[in-house]
This record gives sequence, C-alpha cells and structure tokens, in this order.
Amino acid sequence: MIAGVVALATFMEVLDTTIANVALRYISGGLAVGPDEAAWVVTSYLVANAITLTASSFLAKRYGRKAFFMWSVALFTIASILCGFAWSLESLLLFRVLQGLGGGGMAPLAQSILADSFPPEKRGQAFALYGVAIVVAPVIGPTLGGWLSDNASWHWCFLINGPIGMIALGLMYWLIEDSESAKKERRALVRKGIRFDLVGFLLVAVFLGSLEVILDEGQRKDWFGTSTLMNVSGVLMVVSFVAMIPWLLNHKNPAVDLRLIGNRQFGSCFLVMMFTGAILISTTQFIPQITQEYYGYTATLSGLVLGPGGMVTVVMMFLTGRASAYVQPKWLIAAGMTIVALGMYDLTRLNGTTTFSFFAWSRVYIGIGLPMVFLSITSASYEGLRKDQTDQASALINVARN
Repeated sequence: MIAGVVALATFMEVLDTTIANVALRYISGGLAVGPDEAAWVVTSYLVANAITLTASSFLAKRYGRKAFFMWSVALFTIASILCGFAWSLESLLLFRVLQGLGGGGMAPLAQSILADSFPPEKRGQAFALYGVAIVVAPVIGPTLGGWLSDNASWHWCFLINGPIGMIALGLMYWLIEDSESAKKERRALVRKGIRFDLVGFLLVAVFLGSLEVILDEGQRKDWFGTSTLMNVSGVLMVVSFVAMIPWLLNHKNPAVDLRLIGNRQFGSCFLVMMFTGAILISTTQFIPQITQEYYGYTATLSGLVLGPGGMVTVVMMFLTGRASAYVQPKWLIAAGMTIVALGMYDLTRLNGTTTFSFFAWSRVYIGIGLPMVFLSITSASYEGLRKDQTDQASALINVARN
C-alpha cells in the first residue's frame, strides 16, 4: 500500500510534465498569445521543479518526510486547480511556478520513503511500481492531454489533478510514517540549530534555472546571437556554476552534497540517469509535437502514438523488478541501453511518408529497454549509502532525470 500511495502521488506530478505539451496550441488560442509565449507554460514548471529539488533534502529532514511530502502534494494540488481557472498567461505562469515548487518536493521524497520503508531484498519490486509511475506518466500525459483538449477544454489538463491529489493526501495521512532514524535526525538538527544553506541553494537555483531557460529557449532565440535573455542566462549560468562548486564542497551542511557524485557507484548512476531522463523526456515531447505539426495528427492521435510503448513499459517494469533479484544491475543496464540505442537509431529513418505504426513501434523498442535501465539505476544508486544520505541522493537522482 505504501508503494502504491507513493506511486500515485508521483504519477500525478510526472504526468504534469507532459500533459500540457499537446495542449499548447489550445492554450495559445484560448489566452490569445503566441506559440513561443505559450511554451513558457512548460518551461516555468520545469524551472520551478528543478529548483525545489535542491532544497527538498534539508526541508524533509528538518520538518519530517511525511509532513513535507504532504505539504508538497497539497501545494501541487491547489496550484493545479488554480491553473485550470487561470484567466491570462501571466496568471497561468504564476500558478505553474507554484505547481512546480510543490512537484519538486514530491519525487525525491518518494524514493527516500520507499528506500526506508522496504528492506533491500524487496526494494526492487517497490521501485518497480514507482518506476511505472515515472515512466508511464509521461506516456499517458500527451494522450490524456490531447483527448481532454480535443473533447473538453485545456483547463481540464490541470483540473484533473484535483481529485487525485485529495485521494493521495488522505492515503498518505493514513499509511505513511517517518522512520525512527528520520525522527532522530530531525531532533538532532533542532538541537544543533543547523540552518539551511541559503547561499548554496540560491547558487544551485540560479544555475539550474538559467540552464533550463537556455536549453528550452536556445533554438527559438538563436542561442547567444542577438537575444538579451539568452546572453544574460548564459552569464548567470557560468558565474553561478563557478561559485557553486567550491561553496558546496567546503560548506559543512551544503544544500546539495556534491561529494555523493564522487562516490563511484552513485556517480555512475547519476550520469546514466541523465542520459535516461534525456531520452525519456525528449522523445515523449518530440514525437507528439512533430506528428501534430508535420503530419497533421490531432492532439488525441498524436498522444495515442505513445500508447503501445506505454503498455510495454508497464509489463517490462514488473518483469525487470522480478529479474533484479537474480541479475546484477550492471547487466540489466547494459542490455537496456543497447535496446534503447537501437530504438533511437531507428528514429533516424524518419521521413515525409512515415506512418503511425513507425512512431508506435519506435516507442515500443524504447519501452522495452528503458525500464531495465531506470529501475536498475534507481535501486543501485542507494547501495552503500548511509540512511542519512538517502534524501540527498534522491534529490540528485531526480535532478539528473529532469
């Protein structure tokens, strides 16, 4: 039940990273703004989400995982409802930022709660259920968002989170409890009077925020050619990165423990998760957009392209969860990355006569390999770490995925 509740909340949060992608045309028309301006509906959420990830570890330790997790879900749910009633682009962006702030605290805490709630021999199956939420939600998002936009209104892409969030909150209050080690650590923090590393947090926030803006707006703004926004973002990214590294490495209680990346196993997992997240998010956003813009698909049909791959992913998550008890993670990762690489190579055959089945099969190939990588990395990243490091590890793994 604990794994199911955590997966439900995570599913809701991850769903929102992609559900608005296929609805941007409707949002643009409904709020009377251009496509580039409407794209900030996605960017604002991702920036706020990434920034909150860096603070989630300390806040969870200081106020308790259960309390912080529930506050995050509550903020996310309320902000989702407000997004559904947004009356202008400015109000929608404000509510999306609030939504991202709530969502950023959910994903890393979900992993920490699972890691502490289950013994090592049962983590594989618990993370399998969690992994279904992480991998399938971005697949269902475009399909659901497309159907709601075509048949109801883009507002329902956000309003749908209301009842899900309230159910998740009720189940969390009933089922989830902080571990004894987490309670002791919280009491120790209060006694020692340890304060939040605000400087480190701001440096990381500026770096991640400016990097997100550059990656999201670079192509549209001609990178660093004539755009003031891109040039300012580039300077902020470089300065914050140069200042961030020595500060975080030398601070006694840093906002982000970069020393974890120096750990051979965790560092390797961090790098592989970066590539895994890039493949998952990029293909999930790229395929629905290209089918709408260049192949004339409706929002619903472009979302359905990802359906077969999503079903394969669900099956592979449970199969991989069982296989993880018998096969070393490195072999599962190697096999999964090979399959994903072949699937990505297959996408290079894209042309003007490409059919629905081609797009669907490309996602099936990726859906076979991606769970083998994701689940193995998620489980392996916690091995050899102390219990007091799980929150920081979760935050870093989720930053890598985003």
